[in-house]
Formats: sequence, structure tokens, C-alpha cells
Amino acid sequence: MENSPRPAPVAGANDANKLRQYWHVLLERRWLIIVIFAACVTAGFIYAFRATPLFEAVARLQINPESAGVLSLRDVISTANKDQEYLQTQYRNLQSRSLLEKIRTKLKLDEDERYKSEIDQIEAITKDITIAPIRLTRLVEIRVRHPSATKCRDIANTLLETFLRDNIDQKTLQAADGYRLLRTEANLQETELTKAIQALQDYRAKYSAVSLDQDVNVVYLGYRSAKEAYEIQRVRYENSVRLAQEAARWREEKKDVAEFPEVARDPLVSQSKTALGSSMSQFASITNRYGPKHPQYKALASAVASDQQKLEGESERAFKALQAGVDLEKANFEGARKKFEEAEVEVTRLKELQVNYDVLNRKRERAEAMYQLVLGKTKEYDLTQKDTIQNMRVIDPADVPPKPVKPNKPVVIVGSVFLGLLAGLGLAFFINFLDDSVKSQEDVETYLRLPFLGYIPNIKSTSVVERDLQAHLHPTSSAAEGFRTLRAAVSLARNAEKLRNIGVSSTIPSEGKSLVASNFAIVTAQTGLKTLLVDADLRRPSVHKAFQLQSPIGLSAYLSERVSSIDEIIHPTDVPNMDVVCCGATPSNPSELISSKRMLQFLEEVSSRYDRVILDCPPVSAVADPLVVGAMCDGLIFVTKFNKIRREHALRSVQRIQDAGIHIVGLVLNDIDFEGRDSYYYSYHYYQNRYYASHYRSKPAPDGAKASAKSTESSKS
Repeated sequence: MENSPRPAPVAGANDANKLRQYWHVLLERRWLIIVIFAACVTAGFIYAFRATPLFEAVARLQINPESAGVLSLRDVISTANKDQEYLQTQYRNLQSRSLLEKIRTKLKLDEDERYKSEIDQIEAITKDITIAPIRLTRLVEIRVRHPSATKCRDIANTLLETFLRDNIDQKTLQAADGYRLLRTEANLQETELTKAIQALQDYRAKYSAVSLDQDVNVVYLGYRSAKEAYEIQRVRYENSVRLAQEAARWREEKKDVAEFPEVARDPLVSQSKTALGSSMSQFASITNRYGPKHPQYKALASAVASDQQKLEGESERAFKALQAGVDLEKANFEGARKKFEEAEVEVTRLKELQVNYDVLNRKRERAEAMYQLVLGKTKEYDLTQKDTIQNMRVIDPADVPPKPVKPNKPVVIVGSVFLGLLAGLGLAFFINFLDDSVKSQEDVETYLRLPFLGYIPNIKSTSVVERDLQAHLHPTSSAAEGFRTLRAAVSLARNAEKLRNIGVSSTIPSEGKSLVASNFAIVTAQTGLKTLLVDADLRRPSVHKAFQLQSPIGLSAYLSERVSSIDEIIHPTDVPNMDVVCCGATPSNPSELISSKRMLQFLEEVSSRYDRVILDCPPVSAVADPLVVGAMCDGLIFVTKFNKIRREHALRSVQRIQDAGIHIVGLVLNDIDFEGRDSYYYSYHYYQNRYYASHYRSKPAPDGAKASAKSTESSKS
């Protein structure tokens, strides 16, 4: 059975828990919800029956695209974006201050009861006029609200009439102004065009150029020819210089001039070489047959010598011709270069003329284009001025409304009811969301991670005796049952048999730690255990008030060694098996006394005498005393007042206790108002009271409780 798995949670159980939590929030914040609901409904009724009734007149206007007239040449096609911009502009114009000023003057609205007390009457009139475009159409509704049915109709119709008249007047005036301005501009552009044409003509006449385009073409052709001739002569001159230099080196090397390639190619030199070769061939053929004195020998020898001399002469002539050719080619080269430079200067001059000519020509072209553009616009505006049409028309004029539209009493009342519910519920849940105080078992176990020992109901009495002795004086009360539940939870806690000395503390004062300590000691003593209640709060003691002990000698006297025996500070009570140790006189050094060895001796001795010792300790966040006392005890019960301490504050206190190594038995939620139904435990308390009511009615109260009650009444009297 111990190892059997837990059953899976039912899906509907979580939903039921959430609904139950929501219901508890509504119960807890019910007065807030009721107040807000009542305020909203009251405001709705006041508004519905006391607000001034308003009538609404509706007129309908159609806004077509701003098309041109029949005679206009302008393009009437517009894009969707421009069309939307035009419509939005007209919607704003329908509520313009200038238009409404005309309406106010014409209808004398400044004398109207609704507007005459307003500082800005135009703004007040604007608030009564609504421009409502009808989606996916060119229709727009003009809605006017006013306490007078006829007045709102007159305002709507007058608004449309004035708006349409202003629209057509504006178009006519705009066309007239445009035509006048364009006519003046056309005259100016015509003058500029005439000046540009005259400047171009004067420039042509000054430089004798009928057409610079044609002149430039002729000069460019001459320039290219001169450049080609210059390049050819330069190459020929460079070649002649090179040949002359090679010929000079040939002669310096004492080579035969006739063998120089350029000289050898000369026709006369070539003929002389041929003649010399023939003579030498003939002379060679007879040298073997005849002697030097033979007449034929002498004749051939003379011919060879003559041909040799002729070859040398022709070679010298050709060689000198090479040198003379250099001078000739140089002269030709210089002449070609001079012509090229003259052509280049002419081209440069014509380029400069062409630049100025192009500037003047472009000015003339721009002036002509601007003149033609302005002239065309002038003619267009002239036609527009003669052909202005209205692009808007009234579809439905406003009529006198038969009944007021505001306030709509049924809608206002129903709306105020729903608004009151929503506002009340919303604010209640919002405040509950912001409320992070400790107020449920879930908060204790989830945020503080402590065992939950139980809850203590709110005790209505303001008497300290009635409250701190509740379990003894009123054992049948729900509070007494809560303390008995606490006793059972402590007895079932882990290592409960070791819990002989138990401290009781809280986060801050006034959370009910003394109430829990005294009543827990009472219910413990009622089980037969010998119990001692010790007031360990040496700063603000309260146990002596509950048990009505006037200035007793207490714990402070024992700790300061003014008393040597514990028996002197122990006081019996009317509760069987229960004694108390009061604080006595409040000392000036409570922290030193609490942390002394004398305190340890006190706890050791009383632990040997009593079955259980309950110590009422100071709050944790106030002083360090409860940490010292708690460290000497076997466990600590932590008390938190319902819906008072924030989770973060309580958590810091718990961490402070645990960091000191103190064992926290668990947490008790105190001061829960069951009867007011402000608690999460109302249903549990309701069924508990029904279950035990018959038992407590039939069972008489204990004798000790009756005696204590009588003594309490006598002390009060």
C-alpha cells in the first residue's frame, strides 16, 4: 500500500479549485464590487434622465474626382493615392474654422444658448459636427447634433450650401488667377526667346559663320590632311637622315662608295658597273694573247680605265645626292609641319567659337521650350476659366429629426449595469492580483515552504482576558476548536515526542503570537500534560495581563539573579495542569539576559519539571531575541495574521529563523474573519459549525471555565 502510486489528478478538479478561488475573491471583495456597481448604475441613471436630449440631422454629399471641364485639355485621370488625399482634404475642409465661421455668422449661432457661453464657439460647433465617410463609396454623411431639431437641420444644410459655393468660387478664382499669371509669364518668356535668337544671330554675323557646324567639318578635313602630310614628311626626313649617316660611316670605314646599297641602286651607277665589268672581261681575254704594246691591248686598257673613272664619278654623284636629299626632305618636312600647326590653330579657334555658339543655341532652345510650355498652360487655363464645373452634389439634404438620439436611456442603463459589473469585478481581481499577503494554506506551503498547522478564527472580543483565555473560558467556540486543531497538528508533526520546549513567534507585533501561545498552552494542559507558559518577551510582556497577575516576580528577576529559585517565579492558574512564568519588571538589557547561561539553566530545570514548556517570544523582525530563544528550544511555531503580512516579508523572517538553525514546527494563520466570509476557509468553518453545534449545545462547559468566567466578570465589575 505504501508503494502504490498516487492517483492522477482529475482535470476537472483543477477547474473546480480555480472557480472556488474566484468565488472566494468575489466574497472577499464583495463590498468593493457593490460600491463600484452602485456608483456606475447611479451615474448611468443620472445621465439618462438628466442629460439634455440631442437631435441629429444627417445630410449626404457625393464628392466626385476633381475632373476638368469639357473644353479643358488637362488629364483627368488620377491615381488611387491622390484620390484618397483629395477626399481626406475635403473631409477636413468640411470642418474648417473659416467655413464654420461663415455658418455661425449666417445662422447667428453666437446667440444660441448652446454656444454663447463657450470661450471658443467655433470649437464647440465643431464638436457637434461629425464627418462620416461611407466605406467603399464617394459618399460622406454630415451629422449635426443640437438640442433643437430645426437648428441642427439648418446647420447641416447651410454647411453644405456654403461649402459647395466656396468650392466653385475657389475653382473660378484659381483659374482666373492662374490665367493672369501665365499670361504675364508667357510675355516674359517670349521676350527672353527673342533675345536668345537675336544673340545667336549677332554671334554668327560677328564671326562670318553661316553655319559653324559646316565650317567645323571643312576645317577638320583640312586638319586631318595636314596631319597626314606632316607624318609622311617626318618619316621621309628621318629616313634620309639615317641613310646619310650610314653613308658617312661607310666612307669613314674606307669602303667602296659604289658598294653602298643606296648608291648601288642608282641607275647610272648600275650602268657604269655593267660597262666596267664588260670592259674588264674583254681586257682579261686578250691579256693572254697580246702584250702591253699591242694596239688592241692599249685600247681595251684605256676603256677599262675610262669606265672605272666613270663609275667613280657616278658613285660620287649618287653619294652626294644622298646628302643633298637630307636638306630637301628637311625643307619639305618644315613646310608640312608649318601647315599642320596652322590647321591646328584654326581648329582650336573654331572649337572656342563652337562652345560659345552651343551655349547661345541652348539658351535659345530652352527659351523656346519654356515659351511653348507656358503658352500651352495659358491656353489651358483660359479654357478652364470659361468651363468651370462643380464636382460635388448633395444627394440627401438634412431633414428635421423626429426624435432625439442622445441619451439612449435603455442603452445607457444597460451599459452602466454591464460597466459596473465589469469595473467592479476587474478592480476586485486586480486588487487581489496585487495582494501578495499570506492568507491561505497554499501560500504557506508554496511560498514559505512550511508545514501548515491550522487557522485561528477571529475573536470578536477586545478583552485581553477573553482573547488569551479563549480555549478555557469558551471551550465550545470555533476559536477553541482551532487551537485544538493546532495542538493535534503539533502532536502529529515530525519528531513530536522531542518537542518539549516550543517557542511561539511572528514577523511583526500584533499578529497574535501571545494569543496563540497562551491558548496553545491551555489546550495542551487540557490533555493532562503538565504545561508551563513562559513570557519570554522581555520588552513588551503580556502574559501577566491575560492571567491578571499584578506586578509579579518573573523571568527577568531570575535571569538577573535577583531570585535564586524558579519556584518563586512560577504562578499557578485556574487552568488545571498549567502554570505560568511572567516577565516581571522589564529589564534595561533584555538581549543580554535572554542569551545568558542563566536562561539555559532555566529551560533545563523547567523541562525536567513539566511535560511541555511554551515560550511567548518577541517578533522576529523587531529584535534578535526570538532567534536566541528559538535556538534554545526544540521547535518554533510561527504565527502570521491573515491577510496582513506580505509573502516576501514573511519569507525573509522564515529564512532568518532557519539560517539560525532553528526548527520551525509549522505556521499558524490567525485572525480569520469567518463570519464576514472574507476567508478562503468559510465553507470549511460552516460545515464544521454545523457538525459540532449539537455536540457543544448538549455538553456543559467545564467547571474551571465557569469559575474563570465568573472571576473575569467580577474583575470587570
